[in-house]
Amino acid sequence: MAASPAALGDGFSLVRREFPTAIGPVDLLCRDASGATVAVEVKRRGEIDGVEQLTRYLELLNRDPLLAPVSGVFAAQEIKPQARVLAADRGIRCVVVDYDALRGIDTSAERLF
Repeated sequence: MAASPAALGDGFSLVRREFPTAIGPVDLLCRDASGATVAVEVKRRGEIDGVEQLTRYLELLNRDPLLAPVSGVFAAQEIKPQARVLAADRGIRCVVVDYDALRGIDTSAERLF
């Protein structure tokens, strides 16, 4: 995903992978098309605990005047409905990503159509 940040949003560019914070690294720190900072949490299965983790990162990153305002993107192959609701409530955008497609792996043999 770091090699294809545009999969997360139009005009996204990678600033850094594993951006360090006092409470752990943010998976991806990006800039959107307007140059605003975006923190991205990446999971295979998006559940409430991932949204909580990203919420903590956003709270911390938004205290830094060099980065603020920082928005959040929660990216996963599948996102549970409860996680979507919590993310929406906190202003975090959810993105479902096909990791195999990003890697260029053709899974057409596994599809019926």
